[in-house]
Amino acid sequence: MGTAAATGVWGRAEQQDFRSRVRGALLGAAVGDAFGAPVDALPLAAIRAAHGADGLTEPVPAYGRRGAVTAATQLTLFTVDGLIRAQVRRDTGAWHPPTDLHRAYRRWLATQSDWGPDERREEDGWLAREEWLYQRRDPPRACLLGLGNVIMGTLETPKNPDARGPEAAVRSAPLGLLVGWEPQLVLQLAVEGAVQTHGHPTAYLAAGAHALVVHGLARGESLDGALQRALALLAARPGHQPVTDALRHALGAVRQGMPTAARVGELLADGTA
Repeated sequence: MGTAAATGVWGRAEQQDFRSRVRGALLGAAVGDAFGAPVDALPLAAIRAAHGADGLTEPVPAYGRRGAVTAATQLTLFTVDGLIRAQVRRDTGAWHPPTDLHRAYRRWLATQSDWGPDERREEDGWLAREEWLYQRRDPPRACLLGLGNVIMGTLETPKNPDARGPEAAVRSAPLGLLVGWEPQLVLQLAVEGAVQTHGHPTAYLAAGAHALVVHGLARGESLDGALQRALALLAARPGHQPVTDALRHALGAVRQGMPTAARVGELLADGTA
């Protein structure tokens, strides 16, 4: 998953730092998912009404307990699973990472059925046998519909061409951990993975942007540098304007300092958050 390339050129300390960044990316996404799950899709006013003017300041229960993740983290783990399998297959002559991602997402879809992990095939791997994954945590309709079709989507014939939700972007962070890849290849793989469920340019280019920013940070770039590279690569893609506009606005907001609850409210009010 990029680790082999990284360990080939980095010293021991740099390798350890890279592993720390991998853990941070995956754990951070899972913690954020669990923290936000109880208020997902609620307007800011409703969040404040339920939890106070500052909103959530500590974890609260979702799905019957505190710390439960949603389908977003489930799919992120299967993204990692697909990338590991792609890396294993790299020297076999049958290397096509988008296919491995599609197969991994189909394995996730199987966890959303009534089957249990004991009924999974051995070749489905250890992740598909994890008991806790066999729970529906508000899986997005676009994911269920897109992955229900065994035929892979492509950029030319994407699945769910009108789907513009954030779910494809949320699961794309692991693609940014391919630190041995060139950024344009990370973008392409992120796009090809996203169109398996979300075929609108706003959705699949947002997935590409997320992967590119993580990629830059994992390689030691500054946040500003990673964003600028993402903007430059996205500019060549048709339909990029809403995504690049949102990124520029977000960058401007970050440069104004740590966002407060009031500042978040302002961003939501003008429709740019």
